[in-house]
Amino acid sequence: MAGSPPRILSIAGSDSSGGAGIQADIKTISMLGGYAMTAITAATAQNTLGVQAITPFPGDFVAAQIRSCTGDIGVDAIKIGMLHDPDIVTHVADELDQLDAGIPIILDPVMISTSGAALITPETVALLRERLFPRARLVTPNLPELEHLAGRTLRTTELMRDAALELAEQYGCSVLAKGGHTDDQRIIDTLIGPGDERAVSFDHARIDTPHTHGTGCTLSSAIATLLGHGQPLEHAVRLGRKFVYRAIEAAPGFGGGNGPLGHHTVRRLD
Repeated sequence: MAGSPPRILSIAGSDSSGGAGIQADIKTISMLGGYAMTAITAATAQNTLGVQAITPFPGDFVAAQIRSCTGDIGVDAIKIGMLHDPDIVTHVADELDQLDAGIPIILDPVMISTSGAALITPETVALLRERLFPRARLVTPNLPELEHLAGRTLRTTELMRDAALELAEQYGCSVLAKGGHTDDQRIIDTLIGPGDERAVSFDHARIDTPHTHGTGCTLSSAIATLLGHGQPLEHAVRLGRKFVYRAIEAAPGFGGGNGPLGHHTVRRLD
């Protein structure tokens, strides 16, 4: 089907305020020329100040959403965000096992909040590592998540790189270690795959703004969409980061806390 948009499935939670989760994914996928589909894992009541309520969906219902999309429309790339509990992880993994192994999966392991609090149970983390990390083309942990996965503190870019390589070798996937939570003046992200002799570093200046809600969701869905377009992984990461940076620059300033990005403003990436 020449000229058709890549079909991108987001498996993630819903953010009622529109800044992160499924809503950020749909905006990102659409702005980058993809066709967005969703399998919603949980509904939340949240805004720029925090999460006020959350209702996870049963794993079999999440699986049914995945089957509805892939069985009829098909899929070219998949982004996975928040998987709330072991039941959801198990059902998602079972469904993905039925799909073509060549479909790229971008896994954003939503495990640790900005404040450092655990968002999912140790059992859920263990299942993510066992069932989904080996299936992913790319895993995109932020610094607190990478520290949790590595079991140690990572305060330098070199230590982050070493931990990312360990994960890549252990699970056979590429890892994008995101440095936004460090104290460095510039944000440095590191991409490395199993067996890679060198890591690829991406960096840019920090933007002095509180409006960064949904950056991880946006980046992972951007990379998935660009892979769906046929871009190689390194270039997809480079362009995805550029999309996020420009969306942060154009943040509308909504809310009294950590506000959403300006996805709607990013028309070109060249």
